[in-house]
This record gives sequence, structure tokens and C-alpha cells, in this order.
Amino acid sequence: MQETVFNVLADLALKATGQAIPPSRAYLMEARLAPLARREGFGTLADLVHCLESRQNAVFRNEVASALLTHDTWFFRERSVFDTVINTILPERLDATQSGRLRVWCAGGSSGQEAYSLAMLLEDEPGSSLRSAKIEILSTDYCKYSTEKARLGVYNHYEAQRGLSIFRLMKHFNRMDSGDWQANETIRSRVSFRQHNLMETASGLGKFDLIFCRHVLSGMSKAARMRVAEVLVAQMAPGAVIILGEGETFQGLTESLEPARDIRQGWVAAGTANRAAA
Repeated sequence: MQETVFNVLADLALKATGQAIPPSRAYLMEARLAPLARREGFGTLADLVHCLESRQNAVFRNEVASALLTHDTWFFRERSVFDTVINTILPERLDATQSGRLRVWCAGGSSGQEAYSLAMLLEDEPGSSLRSAKIEILSTDYCKYSTEKARLGVYNHYEAQRGLSIFRLMKHFNRMDSGDWQANETIRSRVSFRQHNLMETASGLGKFDLIFCRHVLSGMSKAARMRVAEVLVAQMAPGAVIILGEGETFQGLTESLEPARDIRQGWVAAGTANRAAA
């Protein structure tokens, strides 16, 4: 890849989504943009970049930036996290709020597997206080295509097999004529989806009791991670918990959060934790 082409694309990714792509990963750029380039009839990425610079089309720029993101996800990723959410975090928040209502935000939720995993667990909790509670799940992502796919809840056989047991697949999904699987109406009704850039304010989304932001920060520049931390903190309800992905941290990014002692990968507002770092 030409250096000038790489620089234009890397700059676009950084400004649009905070992604810091080093030259050593230029091959990923080529792989991720190849389908888009073919669809638009570009012979090379240089042609694609020329179009970006000459047409100044915001929709196309966003589509290119989306293609450069990592979209890989699967159902029940890091299952122990979901167990903690169901058995500890949500029941504690429900007791604390005394309202019978909770709000969960899956920030950077990609094609919806994370949000639907939580919805299935809530549906499968007979007799639990969680099942009778009003728990709103919102999943957001920068990518328009991923958001639309998540809203439809349709997954091919490979995607459906990643993390889903046969029991849950048969219980919560319907087989389509195409051979794909679609989350049933009950599960889809538990989740809403919106397109949102985590680099921008989320004040319009309201406050949340639990925020998932897993495997989102790792590819970002430090400045972008600091910005995302600021955005997430602003949307925390009193006593809320933020959960990051394995190996991710807010350490050195913000003084507004501190790690929760007994919630692995969990973070709470500084000064409110009754737990120290694990």
C-alpha cells in the first residue's frame, strides 16, 4: 500500500472513530476495505482515496471509517461476565433503585450478539426478580450496517454457532428459508438499537445502570479512550457500573472512575466504590 494512501485512511479512522492504526497493520486496511472497493468499482485503494478526497461525501466517508473498525463479536462472549451481571450487578441495582426499572447500554455493540445474549438470560430466569423487572437494553454502534443487522437479529449458521447452545438456538431463534437464524420476536422486543459514535456526546440516550463497553477501547488512541471515558461517565446513573473487555482499563484515562473490587472488569464512579481493585 502506498504511504500516502495509508496516511489518508489512517487519519480518517483516527478522526472519525478514534482508531489508531499503525503502518504494520496496513494489510488489515486492505482486507477490510476490499469488499467496499469492489462494490464501488474501484480498482485500487488509491482510487478509493481519490474519491474520498475529491467528492467529500460524508456518507461514503462514514462507510469507509466503519469498514476499518473491528466488528468481530459473538454470543455470550466471556460468559463469566454475563453470569456476574445476572447474579450480582443487576439484582443489586434493582434493590438499590427500588423502582423495578433498569437501563443497560451496550456501547459499541456491533451486530447485536452482546445485547441479545443478555436478553436471552433475562428471558430464561423464571421466578427471578429480574424477569418481572422492566429492564431496557440499548445497543449502539458507529456502523450503520451493523446496527441494521442487529435490529433484524438475523445471523448466518457460523454466527449462530459462535457461543449459542443448541438449546438456546432452538428456543430463541427461528430458522429462515434462507438457512439463516433470526432472533424471535420476544427476544428482539427486549432490545433497541441506535447508531451512535462513542466519540460524540450521548446525552440524548439518558442515564444507565449498567454500561457494557467491551473490546472497544483497545484499538483507540489514548486521546480517544479518554474521550470515550468522559462520554460514558456522563451517562452513568448513581451507583452504575461500567464493564470493559478483558485486558482493557480506564487506568490513566480518567479520575472519575475506579475499579470495582468484586466485579471483574467492572468500574464505578470514583469515591462511591465500596470495593478496591481486584
